[in-house]
Amino acid sequence: MAQGEAMILDTCALLWLASGSKKLSRAALKQINETPAVYVSAISGFEVAIKVARGKLKLPLSPQEWFDKIVDHHGISILPIELHVGIAAAQLPPIHDDPCDRFIIATAKENDLTVVTTDDRFESYGVTVLS
Repeated sequence: MAQGEAMILDTCALLWLASGSKKLSRAALKQINETPAVYVSAISGFEVAIKVARGKLKLPLSPQEWFDKIVDHHGISILPIELHVGIAAAQLPPIHDDPCDRFIIATAKENDLTVVTTDDRFESYGVTVLS
């Protein structure tokens, strides 16, 4: 996959897309809608469920039902957490300490995906970012 032809949403971008938040720029939303392949890492399911369990996020459905509905509605494919991605995430330089973001970065690098995020640290890992 060439960059520009496919992208991965970080967990915040997924939440903003799902809620229609203005935190997702009009340009980013246009790109998401026009890109042939949009992905989310399975680690985002973990991150959403943790936020719900800790009371930091309220959803109208269970995390599983919400996630299934959102990816289906927006035509998003889920990339599994594979062994080589887990190892690559652990081997990234210590720029970012959030393990979920490190999985997303490693997934983007391994699959040559543009990342939709507002986290400016992602670019330090050599991934293309759309904010």
